[in-house]
Amino acid sequence: MKAAICFERNQPVRVEDVTLDNPRRDEVRVRLLATGVCHSDLSFVQGIVRGKVPCVLGHEGAGIVEEVGKGVTRLSPGDKVVLSWVTPCGRCFYCRIGKPNLCELGEQINKTNRMPDGTTRVHKGELDLNVFSALGTMAEYAVVPASAAVKLPSDAPLDKCALLGCSVMTGVGSVLNTAQVAAGSRVAVFGAGGIGLNAIQGARIANAERIIAVDAQPNKLEMARGLTEGRGADYAFEAIGRKETIEQAYAATRKAGTCVVIGLGSIKESIALNVFFLPLLEKRLLGSWYGSANVHVDIPRLYELYRAGKLKLDELVTRTYSLGQINEAFADMTAGRNARGVITF
Repeated sequence: MKAAICFERNQPVRVEDVTLDNPRRDEVRVRLLATGVCHSDLSFVQGIVRGKVPCVLGHEGAGIVEEVGKGVTRLSPGDKVVLSWVTPCGRCFYCRIGKPNLCELGEQINKTNRMPDGTTRVHKGELDLNVFSALGTMAEYAVVPASAAVKLPSDAPLDKCALLGCSVMTGVGSVLNTAQVAAGSRVAVFGAGGIGLNAIQGARIANAERIIAVDAQPNKLEMARGLTEGRGADYAFEAIGRKETIEQAYAATRKAGTCVVIGLGSIKESIALNVFFLPLLEKRLLGSWYGSANVHVDIPRLYELYRAGKLKLDELVTRTYSLGQINEAFADMTAGRNARGVITF
């Protein structure tokens, strides 16, 4: 099969022939039909997201189950699935307290880009390949942990539903799950890329009274204040991951309001908060990892919102690519030409 592989940082991704092992216990093989072109994959190529190379890219994908390993009872060949880039184990401390997005096993997988047992199922000759989030959806097939595969109805259009696996779940979930935005609220979203657009969608689904999309310019911060009668937003969401915009989003939040950081920034940067005003203003500053999602509950729920016409997916896909166009897709994303590019197989 063919897969898009990062062999070296800040160099073009190469599409190469690789071999794929059969699924082992608690694993499934999926024939990929679509994968989103997400900034996290480009950040891996650029070295912002850490991990060993060579690595098969892709973590936002959907496809059809072709084979199940021993012990898999929840899925069968022919099932349509969306893949979750955080694999929930269902047993660790965080899974038990209802935070499977912070699963200890999922964290281990994302740190190592290996299967739960520390090995890989993808090889280039004698070379073992790392696999982004143990999914590697920028490939024709993937062997993944069964608990990372979320079943969808048979009528689900997978070229659109692939986005449920990352950008939609992250953005919408930050509003509905992390912040739990109240109806009638005023919401500001800093950054209107793939994640920010879905935070805006989440605010609309939550029946926010006013939704303000803000860019990084200081004059737009003043506009946001004006649109919230000078108080600031009830909820502000930062979907960029930059020190400056996080501080601006916090500044745009009213007293006793909630500021949620979704964007993944550099590990080398820190934000500055005034220690006098921190207790005085009673603002909440929250992080949101993967939209605080319980994927096996939330992804099917999002699909039902899509089917009911309340969640837009088709409109997010602004261009489709072949796997061989991966570098062009990254260039288009960097230039801001897509809300979301999707590779189809």
